[in-house]
Amino acid sequence: MASLGHTVEILTRRSSIEAPSDQQLAPGATLRFLDAGPARPVAKGHHEAFIDEFRMRMSALGPYDLIHSHHWFSGMAALPIARRQGIPHLQSFHSIAADESTSLSAGERAESAGRMDGEAWLARESDAVVAISAAEAVTVTERLGARPARVLVVPPGVDGALFHPAADVPEGRGYAVVAARLQPLKGLDLAIEAIAAVPAAIRPDLVIAGDASDDFAGYVEHLRALAAGHGITGSVRFVGPQSRTNLATLLRGARVVLIPSHSETFGLVALEGAASGVPVVAAASGGLLEAVVHGETGLIVATRDPADWADSISAILANPALALRLSLAARERAEHFDWLRSGVGLLAGYSTLLRPGHTGRLPQLTSV
Repeated sequence: MASLGHTVEILTRRSSIEAPSDQQLAPGATLRFLDAGPARPVAKGHHEAFIDEFRMRMSALGPYDLIHSHHWFSGMAALPIARRQGIPHLQSFHSIAADESTSLSAGERAESAGRMDGEAWLARESDAVVAISAAEAVTVTERLGARPARVLVVPPGVDGALFHPAADVPEGRGYAVVAARLQPLKGLDLAIEAIAAVPAAIRPDLVIAGDASDDFAGYVEHLRALAAGHGITGSVRFVGPQSRTNLATLLRGARVVLIPSHSETFGLVALEGAASGVPVVAAASGGLLEAVVHGETGLIVATRDPADWADSISAILANPALALRLSLAARERAEHFDWLRSGVGLLAGYSTLLRPGHTGRLPQLTSV
């Protein structure tokens, strides 16, 4: 958006004493760190306590033409400011809490006391909700009560220059990759069990990239124990959080990318894997059904049975022709998703809300 001539400020909570007050990301794009709570990482389940302080710090900034909040904490802080200033407020959730009584709650939970009520309030009261997939749009209307006419779907983009295919096709058993925050929602236990079920002759290593979540103490130890129980300790590597450049290198060297999440609003890693020319094996969950075209750019597994996952992984590893076909189609499709396209889609929605006499219905956008 900044490259198109707009001024963008990104506001986030300071989580390190070393973070500056602001940082210029590009001409017209500034990242600001606001003091709200301790200047250190804090489990997301405790962020609710910082909402009022964040709102106070944010109130001193601007003026802005509109505010687009990401995740519910930001929305709870920002929506009252937007109302006082008479400017539009847009909300993106990225993940949505599920009641513990529903099947959707597997690996997912209301991380703080006010989350479920807060998300519903934001969905109803914001001028627009920006979803990143049709699946998420259904969730915010059916579960949170957002008005369909106020839901705008803008898929994410991928940097096709950074995430690109390797010059040579990986040889040998190689490795599979899971890139995700280390928490139960991401289904990392299923990834380990699936790799363990792949025949030993073609079994790849499993590389798990991502940071441990403060909300789930002991989860990494549980995963290590699971690998040990299946006798594949030496084949499972935890490499920690990766920079964008290192993640791109890791992905394009993989034989397959696994996304076994219980729930994903889209699955950006699926898009990054596709741009890297690597077949994706993904759960039949939420936006992953839109991010991966089954049998064309990757494989969707309809169950959470490790044997079924192992069969899909093995089909790719044992059939170079299938792997190549999926790889080429994945890259071709990923080229239709770029951040400029996403920026233009957001600007279309913004412009409608800023237009005098706006009727409350957002433009309908389509994506490839």
